[in-house]
Amino acid sequence: MHAKFMCGITGVTRAEDGQVLLLRHRLWPADRQWGFPTGYADKGEKHEDTIARGVREETGLTVKVGRLLHVNSGYKLRIEIFYETTLIGGLGNLAVDGREVIDAKLFPPDALPEGMPEAHKKLVQQA
Repeated sequence: MHAKFMCGITGVTRAEDGQVLLLRHRLWPADRQWGFPTGYADKGEKHEDTIARGVREETGLTVKVGRLLHVNSGYKLRIEIFYETTLIGGLGNLAVDGREVIDAKLFPPDALPEGMPEAHKKLVQQA
């Protein structure tokens, strides 16, 4: 009777020096694999907890979740929610989960990699 939606939660993640954390996602289209950490919310999970868990599972890194940046809907049964997040402790504990992520790197906001979705590029400027 009522549609059920998947909630994709994305963290626009910055290090202390302003660089952004981008992951090269294995399951994304080959021409746009670089993007922010993203994961789906589990039933009953707070969205802020979703992105912190997702970053930890995919990279071994810790983030502090900040303000809500953007909500996007209208694509089938998916809602995308974007939070500002801050990397805690740098890349010292980086341990990429090879099942979903190929690579993880910090990039200056003015030197983003090829193959990054336009929506994510816009969020770099917004956050």
